[in-house]
Formats: sequence, structure tokens, C-alpha cells
Amino acid sequence: MLKHCVFIDFKDEVRESEQFKVFKELANLQDEIKGLVTFEFGNNLDFEQKSIDFNSGFIASFDSYDSLNEYNNNSNHIALGNQLVSMANGGYKGIIVFDIET
Repeated sequence: MLKHCVFIDFKDEVRESEQFKVFKELANLQDEIKGLVTFEFGNNLDFEQKSIDFNSGFIASFDSYDSLNEYNNNSNHIALGNQLVSMANGGYKGIIVFDIET
């Protein structure tokens, strides 16, 4: 299993509803991409006060590298990813991505 973890430092003017709209559209890719097993998103609760700048994010689970690659190359994912970049402080620098094999 691969976990694709994405955390975003959204600009102050980007409302939660706008953030979650993009996340929901990414979650809908489960209908297109075989092997995209789960897609979960939410706000950063930051109990340890270590990542205060990163407002929210998502974790997508894939059953194989091929599924993750299909997701990465999907035209809808690319468009939505570009939208997230435009919403992040510093553009792509305001986004952290971890891909973890579990």
C-alpha cells in the first residue's frame, strides 16, 4: 500500500469551502483510477504546534505504484493540482508531499 500525503499552506484568503471543493474533486478520481483505494482530507489540528502554517491536507491510498503513477498523470489530477498550487502560499513551495509505502 502506498500513502500519498499532501499538506498545504493555503493563502489566508482561501476559504475552507474552496479548499475542500478541490479535495472532493480529487476524491472523485476514485471513480476513474483503479487502485485509488481511499481518499481522506481534513483540517490540520496541529496538537503539537509543529505545523501551524499547513492549514489542511489529504491522504490518498493506492494499491500499487502503477495506480499512483496513473493518478499523477491523470489530466484532472494535474488541473486540480495546479489549482492547489495557485491557492498555496509561495505556490508549489507551500505544498509538502510525502509518498510512503506501508
